[in-house]
Amino acid sequence: MIAFDQLGLSTSILAVIKDVGYEAPTPVQAKAIPPLLAGRDLIGQAQTGTGKTAAFAIPILEALDLDQDQVQALVLTPTRELCIQVAEAIHTYSKHLGRVRVLPVYGGQPIQPQLRHLRAGAHVVIGTPAASWITCGAGR
Repeated sequence: MIAFDQLGLSTSILAVIKDVGYEAPTPVQAKAIPPLLAGRDLIGQAQTGTGKTAAFAIPILEALDLDQDQVQALVLTPTRELCIQVAEAIHTYSKHLGRVRVLPVYGGQPIQPQLRHLRAGAHVVIGTPAASWITCGAGR
């Protein structure tokens, strides 16, 4: 069995992994994290509760340049609930990295505050296709 410290993760991310109580990577994490850290594209599929969010969120966080106040990653989710859940997970995984700005964008919320946060320099945007449609102005 492989350990998180064998995946090439930073000490900050390893500290978070310890804080949240993860003992060993799940199969999807062990298979996805190394190629994503290497900058490769990947399509993964696994059942609910197998650690898919950490499998893509951790490599995203490892790649961020926090000195750049611009969007560096976009995550699309099928529902508002999952959008919020992924944003919260990324906040959790980033707690030892410094100020990572994560912006969940979804319908049912006023668009102006979301646009203000986006202009302020979000590093990671999590959204739903419907919210993306509205944000780009095509839904008007």
